[in-house]
Amino acid sequence: MPATPHPSPSPDRPADLVVSFDLDLTLLDSAPGIAATYAALSAELGVPIEGAAAVARVGIPLEDEIALHFPADQVVAVTARYRELYTVHALPVSAPMSGALAAVRAVRGAGGRVIVVTAKSEHLARACLEAIDLRPGVEIDAVVGRRYAETKGDALRQHGASIHVGDHPGDMIGALAGDAFGVGVATGGASADDLAAAGAGVILPDLAAFPGWLTEHLLATRLARLEAELRGLGSVLVAFSGGADSSFLLAAAARTLGAERVVAATAVSPSLPGAELDAARAFAADLGVRHLTPATRELNREGYRANSRDRCYFCKAELTETLAPLAAEHGLANVVTGTNADDAADAFRPGIAAAAQRGARTPLLAAGMTKAQVREASRRWGLSSWDKPAAACLASRIAYGLTVTPSRLGRVERAEAALRDAFRDANIAVRDLRVRDLGGRASVEVNREIVTGLRDRPDLVAALESLLVADGVGFETVEFDPRGFRSGSMNEIPSL
Repeated sequence: MPATPHPSPSPDRPADLVVSFDLDLTLLDSAPGIAATYAALSAELGVPIEGAAAVARVGIPLEDEIALHFPADQVVAVTARYRELYTVHALPVSAPMSGALAAVRAVRGAGGRVIVVTAKSEHLARACLEAIDLRPGVEIDAVVGRRYAETKGDALRQHGASIHVGDHPGDMIGALAGDAFGVGVATGGASADDLAAAGAGVILPDLAAFPGWLTEHLLATRLARLEAELRGLGSVLVAFSGGADSSFLLAAAARTLGAERVVAATAVSPSLPGAELDAARAFAADLGVRHLTPATRELNREGYRANSRDRCYFCKAELTETLAPLAAEHGLANVVTGTNADDAADAFRPGIAAAAQRGARTPLLAAGMTKAQVREASRRWGLSSWDKPAAACLASRIAYGLTVTPSRLGRVERAEAALRDAFRDANIAVRDLRVRDLGGRASVEVNREIVTGLRDRPDLVAALESLLVADGVGFETVEFDPRGFRSGSMNEIPSL
């Protein structure tokens, strides 16, 4: 009978990504240890057991293998003895399969959880994982033992696994039973044809190929989810700062809904550098999307001017309260922002809370799109914003506790523009540059490699510093931060 068609890969948010791995001959090269254990069992009980043949059948329950060699009334006792011998003969020679450690780390690097679902007993499985430096409770979030074929499906559903990786047809059957995507690895006794017949959604030669496959899988499924999210919204006003995230969201919305059902709105205020507005206009024009430039008055809000650590709450409140009636005026159903999954991973993001409280939607977050995925998809789509440096609002340069004023915002903008021109004249390519306003003192952050080079250019440093103490800018003292650019570095400084 042909295998049941495998479910399509499901779109996962990073926090919800759960990948299940089989153990023997998937993560663990158990063949030498199994053969050695059967040799010891055979010698002890005087029953001939072909170790190589037993290894070829790895994946079936141990009791089923023992039953091939011993009478039914001895299976329980012999199975118990095998497990005792296994700790003596197999654990010392346990080794990871090629690519196993990198595969697990790829899942964790994507923000996911890792579980192991195996026919081995949980006790032995945990011992084996420890032996190959995959520690339960650290690299491995959960271990479920004595599961085979369909019974693996119960464990996958219980832990919310959307992907199951294994070398045996039983693993693919278990993936189907658990509504997970089956990834077959041809590292055990089963052929690629066997795995495909059992329902594998994809077959890899070994786990070394898994990290690359996972990257593509997550990007494809999250893009599909983004499209579905946008279609569900119907029409959108995009809060369009011109940064990488909102640019990608605007392009995705135009692709999915059509330019006539999408409007870009760039809030104009002293917090927005003038160059960003020009770039935003050009980007929207290239997409054929209407571009609005409403004024926002966050400086009229006491909480914003006070510049405590919840400043972004008042900024986003002003933004969304400005954009909501604008969306209604243009017949658009929703206001959407470029918040991505990495943004939401930060427990303290008052701006996200403010926008959500006022009904703004976050399609990138709903689709689970990370910053890296936004940039990669933007690159593939040919968007000019794909490698655009992060560009937070000018107020983010002002130390907490210093009042946000138009003059302070203007000073920071002029300082950064002057430094960029000076670096350009010196033939130094600067990607990230921030002038942090610490009162009378300016702290300059640039790419770390540039900081290193400046140590040998005291003349250039002096010239750059003089730009920031000139009348047009007016800082009293200037220092270049030796640690280089760090997003969110103002959080390291106590409020002034």
